[in-house]
Amino acid sequence: MNKAFVKEDQGDDGDEELAPALRLPPGSKNYMTRRGYEALRAELEQLVRRERPKLVETVAWAAGNGDRSENGDYIYGKKRLREIDRRIRFLIKRIENADVVDPERQQGLEQVFFGATVSFCDLDTEEAQTLQIVGVDEADAAHGRISWISPLARAMLKARVGEVVRFQSPAGMREIEIVEVCYR
Repeated sequence: MNKAFVKEDQGDDGDEELAPALRLPPGSKNYMTRRGYEALRAELEQLVRRERPKLVETVAWAAGNGDRSENGDYIYGKKRLREIDRRIRFLIKRIENADVVDPERQQGLEQVFFGATVSFCDLDTEEAQTLQIVGVDEADAAHGRISWISPLARAMLKARVGEVVRFQSPAGMREIEIVEVCYR
């Protein structure tokens, strides 16, 4: 059968296709900081205004070259176009459902809430660490930003300076002491 008549799987861009770290708990809001929201908007803008139009132009050129079945530019271009369209739909959905929280405007600054930058000490290793609790889409542990749905962030929520918090990590049960809470 000719490939032109075969419908490819479009996917529905639902959370079930996402890596577990990017899935939101059912019924929860998509909290994110202003920086995370702006990063998603910038990526969407880049895809819609620059990358996709260039690719459409390339695919149109490749389609005009004749036989599409062995045309690498056309085949790759169409595949990449589907990937870009899927990412655009995902970004639009995430941006529409975003609940932007400005960490500097949080109430109850003595407790850990979304957007807090928390310094803590691991009681087993006596290692000090500082992390910011951010949205699922902006989490980056290498840069000190963890998702609010991570086990560590959930354990720290509502804790105050001086409190000891226990949580289950992949390495087993851990205890940490909250040393400082600030919002920036």
